[in-house]
Amino acid sequence: MSPLWHSPRSPVDLFGGFAGLSGSSSSDTDILYAYLTSPELVAKVDADLNLRDIFGRVHGRDPVFGFDPAGTIEDLTRYWGWMVSISHDAGTGLIEMRVRAFDPNEARAIAEAAFAHGSTMINGLSAAAREDALRFAREDLTLAEARLRAAREALTAYRARTQIVDPSADVSGQMGLLGTLQEQLAEELIRSDLLAQQTHSDDPRLARSAQRIGVIEARIAQERQKLGGSGGNGGGAADYAGALAEFERLSVEVEFSQQAYIAARTAFELARTEATRQSRYLAAHVRPTLAERATAPDPLVVLGVLGLFACLIWGAAMLVIASLRDRA
Repeated sequence: MSPLWHSPRSPVDLFGGFAGLSGSSSSDTDILYAYLTSPELVAKVDADLNLRDIFGRVHGRDPVFGFDPAGTIEDLTRYWGWMVSISHDAGTGLIEMRVRAFDPNEARAIAEAAFAHGSTMINGLSAAAREDALRFAREDLTLAEARLRAAREALTAYRARTQIVDPSADVSGQMGLLGTLQEQLAEELIRSDLLAQQTHSDDPRLARSAQRIGVIEARIAQERQKLGGSGGNGGGAADYAGALAEFERLSVEVEFSQQAYIAARTAFELARTEATRQSRYLAAHVRPTLAERATAPDPLVVLGVLGLFACLIWGAAMLVIASLRDRA
């Protein structure tokens, strides 16, 4: 019989990012325990280390403890269950693994490979859960970004089309001009009335005053026409009322889109923080170490078992012989 070496116990645990061990740690440990005893893990470790050669090279001289290299993956999985002892404590979330092999270096290599694949599996599950948690928040953020971009592009196109950066400021300027013209008109009307009271009707100054009044009134009418919206750009008059309404609509859309983007960005950051907090990773409290002596088979135990079976066979033979003698 070939000596069996075992890698000393290697407890591992599942930790959450910032939350430590949470209520879901127990189910995570159950998942990891099932994975460590699954044919999938056995096949991966076999592909990495050639378990059939490690466990089967002694089969020729030790068919009892050696693995038959011609066995199937199901046979190898059953043999794995005998050579690799895995136990876990649901209360603490600890998993304990003990690996036996015919060489101490191979026992440690098997333990390290199992830990590496288990860590990869846990990381994959954690990444998938994190991606699911972020997917909806990312979609909302993408839509908010697209809406904000479209609103800004529409406002930029409006300014390029109308050659007006801010219609409200332009309207304020027009209103100021109207106010100035109306003040000038009022002053000219008062001056004309005073002049009419002080001179005769054919005074040339009255004609010039009336001319100035007409010019001011015509200018006021033109400015009011611009603000009132009659006429188009082609006629030289701008539809300030419509332009102001469109500008306000586009400005409100940009402001609303920007607020929606900020809210979506905040929600995405919160979702990412929460996903990170709930993430899991695998940690080993005790790394796999190299065994210094073989622990199996125990010669005394083997001799005791063989002696017990020999006694049982001898006793059964004596009973058969005694029974035959009695019949004879």
